[in-house]
Amino acid sequence: MTTVNSEKLSSARFAQATDAFVEVFTASVDFDQRMAQQDIQGSIAHATMLAHCGILTEKERDVIVSGLKQIGEEIVNGEFVWSIKQEDVHMNIEARLTDLIGIAGKKLHTGRSRNDQVATDIRLYLRSEIKHISDQLTRLQTAILDLAEQHADTIMPGFTHLQVAQPITFGHHLMAWFEMLSRDQERLQDCRKRINIMPLGAAALAGTSYPIDRFMTADLLGFNRPSANSLDSVSDRDFAIEFTAVGSLIMMHLSRFSEELILWSSAQFDFIEMPDAFCTGSSIMPQKKNPDVPELVRGKSGRVTGHLMSLLMLMKSQPLAYNKDNQEDKEPLFDTADTLINCLRAYADMVPHISAKKANMYNSAKRGFATATDLADYLVRKGMAFRDAHEIVGLAVRLGLESKRDLSEIPLSELQQFSALITADVFDFLTLEGSVASRKHIGGTAPDTVRNAIQTARQNMSVM
Repeated sequence: MTTVNSEKLSSARFAQATDAFVEVFTASVDFDQRMAQQDIQGSIAHATMLAHCGILTEKERDVIVSGLKQIGEEIVNGEFVWSIKQEDVHMNIEARLTDLIGIAGKKLHTGRSRNDQVATDIRLYLRSEIKHISDQLTRLQTAILDLAEQHADTIMPGFTHLQVAQPITFGHHLMAWFEMLSRDQERLQDCRKRINIMPLGAAALAGTSYPIDRFMTADLLGFNRPSANSLDSVSDRDFAIEFTAVGSLIMMHLSRFSEELILWSSAQFDFIEMPDAFCTGSSIMPQKKNPDVPELVRGKSGRVTGHLMSLLMLMKSQPLAYNKDNQEDKEPLFDTADTLINCLRAYADMVPHISAKKANMYNSAKRGFATATDLADYLVRKGMAFRDAHEIVGLAVRLGLESKRDLSEIPLSELQQFSALITADVFDFLTLEGSVASRKHIGGTAPDTVRNAIQTARQNMSVM
């Protein structure tokens, strides 16, 4: 006697019930149920299109749509019962729909496969997540602009090799972070263009023999167009890999941001005060104020980069078309989206409350001979070759080191021993203020230039 596991919608081909362990091992419903609303959205559009094309009756369409909406409410209200026996989000919803409306529920799957269904759901999900990520990015960018505007005149040392290099303003440094995030925002929106292509209608791999209208479905779901090749539609996840790559770049930038905040809040730098609400204490050392949020964000950058590597390895050896391997795409993808949203939110909330210790920043810039390049440039403008000027400034710096004086503190008479070209106007360039003010070209650190950059940035954001 033949026995069939009739609890599954796709079990008729099998003579034996699925092994209990294999049933759990192969199920994805525990994690892919977060795409339930996207699955319902796609199914409503599919049913609407099928009725338009005469494949379903209008009555069948209406009862299907009504049933799907009821299921959506059950899920939101926590009343929906998920079953591992139905494997995934798609089969769980279809099984419940059939329970609710009978035979019409079994007609919903006409002209599609779970292969194109899941590819569509993921794209709908990512499209929604990109909106949330973009909103948090915008909040963080706005917070950075506000802080930069407050500190367009705040002088601090700029570093190369973590050594004092030249004086800049804190506002200028903040605008560097803003530019990084602006490129991330552009990449995110560009990624969305390739996500916003609809696979539904590709069916299992070859398309369908039913007279469907894929352009109509794409329009109903807000996609730019239907995909061009059915094999590619169901089998590639490059759009998901691209999203994770963009996420990795965002997290890399946040990690660099974090590293500087961690350094600057340390006693050794003491440039900034982190808000108490984003720090924690020590269980044993009562004086400690640990920058936990930046440290955790720095750590989470590795997590997202790991997801990118995971997805690349997942796809690298798969033959066309769909393979069960692709079930493994969702957990790294979901975690990437969650991590991005949470990290960006934490930063957008934290940045407005960062306080700059202006005196410490200023004094640090004075300690490192930050205006040495300004003296070299001064001599070049007087007609000296740059390499000769470089040598002379090196001698002046050595004098400063030996006498424990900044270049701006060395009297004119002592500076003139190195070159007769040095006159009293040199001090217009040797002060930190003079050095910063002289860099007034576009992209420079001069306070007015920084303010102009902030104004331009606000204008550009307002038209996005």
